[in-house]
Amino acid sequence: MTGKFSKYLKGKKPIIQKLIDLLGEKYSYVSVLATDVSGVNIVVDKTSTNVVPSGITESGFVVKVFNDAVYSEYSTNEIEEKNLPEIIEKINQLTSEKGSISNVKVQVLKEEPLTKTFVRKNKGLVYSTDKIIEILKGYVEETLKTSPLIVNARCSIENTEISKMFISKAKDLEQYYTWSNPRAFVLTRRDNNTRYAYDGFGINSIEKGLADLKASLETTAKLGLELLDSVTPTPGFYDIVTDPSITGLIAHEAFGHGVEMDMFVRDRAQAKEFMNLRVASPLVSMHDGADAAFSVASYFFDDDGVLAHDTKIIDKGILVSGISDALSALQLGTEPTGNGRRESYKRKTYTRMTNTFFERGTSKVEDMIKSIEYGYFISTTNNGMEDPKNWGIQCAAHYGREIKNGEFTGKIVSPVVMSGYVIDLLNSISAVSKDFNVVGSGSCGKGYKESVRVSDGGPCLKAKVKIG
Repeated sequence: MTGKFSKYLKGKKPIIQKLIDLLGEKYSYVSVLATDVSGVNIVVDKTSTNVVPSGITESGFVVKVFNDAVYSEYSTNEIEEKNLPEIIEKINQLTSEKGSISNVKVQVLKEEPLTKTFVRKNKGLVYSTDKIIEILKGYVEETLKTSPLIVNARCSIENTEISKMFISKAKDLEQYYTWSNPRAFVLTRRDNNTRYAYDGFGINSIEKGLADLKASLETTAKLGLELLDSVTPTPGFYDIVTDPSITGLIAHEAFGHGVEMDMFVRDRAQAKEFMNLRVASPLVSMHDGADAAFSVASYFFDDDGVLAHDTKIIDKGILVSGISDALSALQLGTEPTGNGRRESYKRKTYTRMTNTFFERGTSKVEDMIKSIEYGYFISTTNNGMEDPKNWGIQCAAHYGREIKNGEFTGKIVSPVVMSGYVIDLLNSISAVSKDFNVVGSGSCGKGYKESVRVSDGGPCLKAKVKIG
């Protein structure tokens, strides 16, 4: 890691400003987003070591203009003095093309003048790749020695540093920040029965991330061995308690995608008709925002140049706000919430979640478990789906622990698939714990593509769901 804002982008700043000045003679709005993201993912298992670029590595520019009729974007991986005329010509061609869909009448984006630089550096030591490999190999070797039933163990750490620059007629913004994602995976086998367990977390420290990964891999190995005795749950309705990762999955799928306001523009979200109405138990309050929690999606400004927000989506069961990118907010006549995000400079901006979670409550987890006559403690996010138009939801968890008469029986079930109607699920929440954790190790797609890093989590919940 360099520990500094991209030297490459710094060097491009004068030519970007010149491009904005030239385009500004014709267009009422001009901005340039410049991105330089680098990183490495180091992966070690029983038989191999791999060092590959981070999956979010990119470097490029997006030019956005408004010709008083439509907003147009042009992306490129290079801006130089010699190719400015070519860039301007291509942008002029874009804005002159006639589309097959009628234009939406919107105004020019209004921006308050702002010049600011934001920096968040890695905390603690920065190790060489060779040192990290040595540490990870030690963890894998120790894990494999603990049981002959462990077929393989894998651990990794992905370290990234992000530099972004947003320049328009009014704004001059720079941000630099780092993030690390340690991950653990264990494969177990008894006879013909093969199981696996995994864990992952996010942190702004390579040193502490590597230290915490050791305990994570140990816990993952124990779970992988336990899962050799797991069975499939019997379908039915159950009282459950969720760990923070499953709570986060519910928040993400139930009212995360459903309040992305570019879906309001397309009439693809039922939440549009339920603003300021009750949609959940009074115990439920929900937030999203790059400034709402400190995790993998904690940037300082979004890809539209809007500063990070903390948006309260649900307030004591009442749906009070959605989240938006700049253009969706402009069309809807609302204020943007700092949720305009691109998969890369090659992609358009969509309204996307960042750090999404339910607020902590007042209950103790042990009391929530004791209150369950028969049900499960559900843990570890696998995947989920939501239909924002009809509020159907499906959340898959890796495993659950059986509870009878308020106590764990020792029985473990896997996998656990929960489904139902969003409003029913959220209104069934009868307890929210004091315990709270936001986990930053995952990614989210818009539909089946457009992946961005997100975090979710929160407290433990007690709810009633359909399993199977």
